[in-house]
Parts: sequence; structure tokens; C-alpha cells
Amino acid sequence: MDSQTCTVHELLEHHASLTPELVMVRFDSGESYSAAALLNEVRLLAANLQHLGVQKGDTVLTWLPNDPLAVCLHLALNYAGAINVPINTAYRGNLLAHVIANSGARLMVADGRLIGRLVDVDLATLGTLLVNGEERIDRDLLHQEPADLLRQQPLEPVAPVSLHPHDTAAVIYTSGTTGPSKGVLCSYLHLYTSAMEFRHVGPGDTNLVALPMFHVGGILGLWFALVHGGCAAYVDRFSTSKFWPIVRTFGATSVGLLGAMVQYLMAQPVTPGEKEHPVKRAVIAPYGDDALAFGKRFGIEVHTEFNMTELSVPLWGGPNPTARGTCGKPRPGVSLRLVDARGDDVPVGETGELLVHVDEPFTISHGYLNDPVATATTWRDNWFHTGDLFTRDAEDNYFFVDRAKDALRRKGENISSFEVEEELLAYPGVREAAVVAVPGDGGEDEVLAVLVADGVKNELQELVDFLGVRMAHFMVPRYFRFTETLPKTPTQKIEKHLLRNEGITADTFDREALGINIKD
Repeated sequence: MDSQTCTVHELLEHHASLTPELVMVRFDSGESYSAAALLNEVRLLAANLQHLGVQKGDTVLTWLPNDPLAVCLHLALNYAGAINVPINTAYRGNLLAHVIANSGARLMVADGRLIGRLVDVDLATLGTLLVNGEERIDRDLLHQEPADLLRQQPLEPVAPVSLHPHDTAAVIYTSGTTGPSKGVLCSYLHLYTSAMEFRHVGPGDTNLVALPMFHVGGILGLWFALVHGGCAAYVDRFSTSKFWPIVRTFGATSVGLLGAMVQYLMAQPVTPGEKEHPVKRAVIAPYGDDALAFGKRFGIEVHTEFNMTELSVPLWGGPNPTARGTCGKPRPGVSLRLVDARGDDVPVGETGELLVHVDEPFTISHGYLNDPVATATTWRDNWFHTGDLFTRDAEDNYFFVDRAKDALRRKGENISSFEVEEELLAYPGVREAAVVAVPGDGGEDEVLAVLVADGVKNELQELVDFLGVRMAHFMVPRYFRFTETLPKTPTQKIEKHLLRNEGITADTFDREALGINIKD
């Protein structure tokens, strides 16, 4: 396959004609679809969508967990020429209303367990709700039907739709950790390129997908199968205790893991036969000390990458990169710059914002849905501005430093919250850490560390001494707060804006007030 044949229509029909018995999608419920069965299901759903009035270029909201309907609907909407707009299953209230209004959609397909949240929100242009389940809500002017309507015998076959690689296939809303979620426009070529550039999968692989379909990782899990001719094995969510049993049940040969997932798996007791599993390759991001140790312990080739919903894997590292903390090196087809606040390139070893340029248009996102201001701000001078701070070394390895909005400045020095968190996590008993700025004297920041930890609350002096020999004195947090959980998005990103808004709470420790100081 090549990038000129990258629409869902072309990819599905290619596999159905060449390898009709190839199992392309599996679910932890036990359901599965061969290439031929998947094409038949997609055609059925697409025909009924067209009968409901869905036309080429229409946006359709899908609000579903990782189930067969969510996966098949993504493909069916594209087969009919429409645009899938998956909604985060955690959304409610104003954020839910924002996505509904911003999408401009007239039709939503939703899980019945979620629709109660629609009772009190502005539905904007939404007029029809297809419900997967028995539930219904009391809303005037909202026509409600069972989602099974999409599986009835269609009045006529799906009408052919002519599509271009540059056409929009999906709108994926960002996590909204720093403000209202933005709808990222993803073309067929964008999704195809992203799937091609994740190099831990190939023909015949069964890839375990634990990220939701409203996350780019969840959708790309499906596109891996479409592009490479493999199988996407979907689970509802990641589970430490069930991970290896599920891997063996599915026969998964490749997995994608967040750094926190690796930490959870590495914390499990060593057991006999740990290397007796089908996984050959894993992509792990961020790439901490645990990544290589994970590969060695379980006998797996490890890779890493840097990506955003808007991008198509500009950085890739592996197999088994040895540069500590690397995000990889630039892939072919992209140009990268690291720039300072004036837009000037910074020297090797210094920190700058990462800018990305691609040789072929539409291999990354082409903007934000109905948000020209954010689009113009982010895509400037033919470069995509990531908002992420990086350094690079002389070998062209790139290293993540921080989100620009999460960087701190204390005593005239810039501080990476990411680097402080790494050192906090190295202390025994600290399971999770988030570092944010809180107001200090003279308009500068003080550093607050919010920790999920076992027994560390009573070892504050020991923790500060531990940090004091591992980092510059100005980086050691002044404030510490201990909590049972950190606020997170469904994709496990810590919502630091909530911690910043809370600031110094009554249960926060001020080490300086306690006489626990660091020598300059």
C-alpha cells in the first residue's frame, strides 16, 4: 500500500480481497472480525448512516467505550465519506457542551450509560441520538432511536463516495489540560502516515490497544491493522494484573505502553517464566530508566517516540536506544527546529521550543475545527509550534524538557517540572509526582510537589536530603502535598492546571517554615 491509496474504503477492500480470513480486530469480550466480515459490517453500517441522511463531509459524534460499535462506526463513517468525532467518555457539563457545539454535528451515537449527562447541556445543532442500550432521556426536539437501527437491512447498498487523501477522516479533541479542548483535524493521509511511522508493528502483528477510541492512540491502533495488514486487539482499559494474561490470550506481538504503565508492571514481583509470552516489540514513552530494564526483564525489543495528536511521529528511537530519556531522532520527511522566545535557533544542548515542518502537506493535522485563531497561532511561518520544550545532543537525540506552560522560574533560574518529577519518582515510596508553580515573592515562582506516596509524609527531611544531592538547590520544591490520587484525564495525563488552581492548601507542608532548608 502507498499513501495515494490511504482511505478506509481502499484499505478495507484491499485486505478483504487479498486476505479475507485475516482477523483484523479482536475484543476482550470475545468478538472478532475477519477482513471480509469487517468490510461487510462496515458496509451495512455505512448504508444505514446514509439512509439517516449522513453525507460526505458531515461530522458525526460517537460517544462510546472501546467496543465493536465504536471501532466499526469509525470505519463506517469514513466509508460513507463522513467524519468521526469521538467524545471523551469522561466529558460532562460545559466541556461536553463545548465539544457538541464546536463539532456542528446533527447526529450522535452514544452508549446508553452516558446519555444522562445530555439532559442539562446545550445540544446546539444536535437533533438525532442513536443509543446503544435501553436508556432514553427526556429532551425536547431530540429524536432518539436504538443504535441497532444501524444494523437493520439497508434499503439500498452504500452509495459510492469519492475521497481524497487530504479529506478529513476524524476530529480528535485534545485532553484540554490547559484550556478548552480543541478539535484536531486528521486527514486520511495524516492517520496513514502516523500508522506507517510507528515502527513497532508490521504485517501479521497483533497489536494490543489499551487506549480509548477518543484518543489518537486508540484510533491508530485500528489504523496499524488497516495499513500493515495485522490485528488490533482492543481492551477497555489497561490493567496491571490482567496485562500479561490478556497478552497471552490475544497472542499480542506488539504493545504500546505509557511510562507509568511500565512502572506498574516493573513493580510486580518477579515470577518464573516471565519471558514466555508472544510480545516481540514495545514502544514506550516517555523513555525512562525503567524502559530498558523492562525490555531486558521480559525479553522484549523496546522503542520510543514523540508524538502529538496533531503530528505523525516526528521523533523515533530504537530498537533499544541507550541515550537516557531520549525521545528519538528525527524521522525522514520532517525538519525540526528548537527556538527561543524570539524565534531564534538555540545551540546544541540548550532548551528551546520544538517546531516541526513536514515535506508533504497533510501528513500532519491541517488545523483545529472551527478555531481559526488557534490554528493560526499554532501553524505559523510554515512551522507547527508544539508548545513543548526540548534539548538535543550532538548525535541528534532529542530530549523532552517540559511543556512550555508547565515550566517554572525560581530565583532567576528556569526549572523543568519533568526533571524534578523524575528525581522525586526515584525516591523509595513515591509512586506518582506532579510539580507545579505557585506564587512566590517578587513575581517569581515557588515549587510545589504533589505526591502519591507510601510512608513518605513522615520522611520529609530524608526526601529533601535525597533531592538536595541529585539536583540544583533552586529546583528542590519548597512545598509538598501528599494525596491519594492525582487528577488525570482518561488518557492518564496529569491535569496540572487543577493542581495550580488549588495552590497552597491547608494540608501542604512548607519545608522552609519547618526549618528544612537546602544550602545554596
